[in-house]
Amino acid sequence: MQFRSILGTGLALALAATGSPLVANDLREAVAADMPDLMALYRDLHEHPELSFQEVETAKKLATRLKAMGFEVTEGVGKTGVVGVMRNGAGPVVMLRADMDGLPVVEQTGLPFASKAQGTPESGVTTGIMHACGHDTHMASWIGAARLLAERKSEWSGTVVMIGQPAEELGLGALAMLEDGLYTRFPKPDYVLAFHDAAQYPAGQIAYTSGFALANVDSVDITVKGVGGHGAYPHTAKDPVVLASSIVMKLQTLVSREKNPLEPAVVTVGSFHAGAKHNIISDEAKLQLTVRSYSDESRKQLLDGISRIARGEAIAAGMTDAQMPVVTVEDPYTPATYNTPDFTKRVAGILTERFGAERVKEVPPVMGGEDFSQFHRADREVETLIFWVGGVPQDQIAKAEAGEIELPSLHSPFWAPDAEKVISTATEALAGAALELMPASGG
Repeated sequence: MQFRSILGTGLALALAATGSPLVANDLREAVAADMPDLMALYRDLHEHPELSFQEVETAKKLATRLKAMGFEVTEGVGKTGVVGVMRNGAGPVVMLRADMDGLPVVEQTGLPFASKAQGTPESGVTTGIMHACGHDTHMASWIGAARLLAERKSEWSGTVVMIGQPAEELGLGALAMLEDGLYTRFPKPDYVLAFHDAAQYPAGQIAYTSGFALANVDSVDITVKGVGGHGAYPHTAKDPVVLASSIVMKLQTLVSREKNPLEPAVVTVGSFHAGAKHNIISDEAKLQLTVRSYSDESRKQLLDGISRIARGEAIAAGMTDAQMPVVTVEDPYTPATYNTPDFTKRVAGILTERFGAERVKEVPPVMGGEDFSQFHRADREVETLIFWVGGVPQDQIAKAEAGEIELPSLHSPFWAPDAEKVISTATEALAGAALELMPASGG
């Protein structure tokens, strides 16, 4: 999903994003009427973000609104998660998910409602907090869709389950809710649907991927042992910096020489720490890796390869069995997100009919991660789809095409999407898809 791949038609797509719906109904008019309230909610959420598993006030705001709509609401699911259930006769169970957490980022957007909040994440370092990944737009759209469904109970039959999920940024929130009985304490979904705002598409553009859409995300730590000594007498030591450097270079061959070139994989060494002084050979070096893959088989090949290479390079350096590197894979990991193909095709058809083919595009998968993956992995009979809604303002697209600016990415302190277009598009998309999935006949 590279932004440059769509910039050639960026202006046309942005203009298409404001076009009239192909489906003749009043759903878009209802969204438009609700936008002042949804934008007020968005600004409030943006100004008052909370970190992962700390979304106490955020969860209260969402729960209060769901209760007012008539949902049966349970708070504290998976620590800070919210579940709202609305039963409306026989029919499918459709679950709509929004993630709630902000990021430890100091906001630099210059918005009048910019966040000044501070908090302390797992690192223990107090920092600014910002919705730099757009979860504020997710929650506002989610509330908008819930309201539309609550107001239109005569138009659908089945059960709607709304979940406000914590800690997506840690990759732990979905699993926490599932382990706290999401599929047993509440109606198990037939379908789970979500969206994510996107910093590579024009505001209002909808994009989707069938099958694998996002990658397995593994965090790997390697502790490389050595024998310390004086930097002037390296022959009396076993230098872990040299050994760790050999491991870093050899790891590059996992993707370039061991993986099928047509099967995506990433092994990135993001951190290398060793030593504390110019003339001292340390007795230890530490590497931190991020590893990305799609299938379980590919993931295993990469992780096994990392352990093999670390041990092999240590043997070549003359280390004993007691001096072998220690490789630790963080558990739990974030599995690859799989959009079930039949469900994806069905929802893509619904969205294309509603918004038009020029505004709904199939795109390649990416190597980013999303713990939305857990909802299908927990039960393979549950069909899932997460799609993207572009958030790049039209004026920024024009400037980027002219080479005047570089566009900010998600997680950037400068990310400020065209929230009104994101929220109006996503609200209509979520509600419109849910209505089609749960026809009033229950069929």
